[in-house]
Amino acid sequence: MKSRAVMLDRASLDRGDLDLQPLLDLPLKWRLFDKTAPAQLDTHLDDAQIILTNKVVLDRNTLLRHREIRLICVLATGMNNIDLEAAQDLGIQVTNVTGYGTSSVVQHVFMLMLQLVRKQPQYRRAVASGAWSRSEQFCLLDYPISDLASLTLGIIGYGELGHAVAQLAEAFGMSVLISERKGQTPRPGRLRFDEVITTADIISLHCPLTPETTNLIDAQVLQAMRPDAWLINTARGGLVDENALADALDNGSIAGAALDVLSEEPPPADHPLLIQPRDNLIITPHIAWAARSARQKIIELTAENIAAFLQQDR
Repeated sequence: MKSRAVMLDRASLDRGDLDLQPLLDLPLKWRLFDKTAPAQLDTHLDDAQIILTNKVVLDRNTLLRHREIRLICVLATGMNNIDLEAAQDLGIQVTNVTGYGTSSVVQHVFMLMLQLVRKQPQYRRAVASGAWSRSEQFCLLDYPISDLASLTLGIIGYGELGHAVAQLAEAFGMSVLISERKGQTPRPGRLRFDEVITTADIISLHCPLTPETTNLIDAQVLQAMRPDAWLINTARGGLVDENALADALDNGSIAGAALDVLSEEPPPADHPLLIQPRDNLIITPHIAWAARSARQKIIELTAENIAAFLQQDR
């Protein structure tokens, strides 16, 4: 008899443009749900042994109510939506996927970076408003543009993504500083966190969200940054104290920021970074990872994880 498998939030990954055949070819009986509201969770989990989730939370109480679960596949790298301790206590194996979106995320980082330093939001608005048409010169030079080759990039979080960002930064001719974890003695090739924060023209965050890194970029850190520096965050929204960032952007403590993540997603309409437009702030809706090739890789890697589990579970 085939094991039963369920995908709880397909629409968070696939909008009809992915090939799910690597999953469907597995010897499993599938149920695919575009989304799962909390009130639907127990029904959608009913009798399933293998669970695929992107962002649906599976806490201890849920896992206790569904003792038939044997494998949880997280369709992402972060596993903070799973009670890992409860899963271990109940003998449930949990897998995730890594390395699927490196190219996608790195390109997004530099897209944000280039928009900031070359003032693209301001120049797009200038063209749309007719300022170029009214110009007495062939070009507009209203907003000073920087060249990446003249800048220093500080990287906080030096895993696979941090490494890849550093490599591309060097290809742009940038100087690269690698930060040690805050408060720790630098390992070879790294600098103190405080030194990177106060030196770099651009700070790019690539560390996981943990109790130690929550609000890592707080008011004190923002004040310590150079007033002409920019902040890039494509990692996790909770790394940044968003109220402090709003204040820093408004009072000129830093030059600007570009974010692909916020602490609450989707964000409330009255989020402090959304309630008013800011020329020095770019926000994208958590899409750095979302190139089709990257999302397809998630399907393929998850299928491999399930196949490995079925093999060992024989």
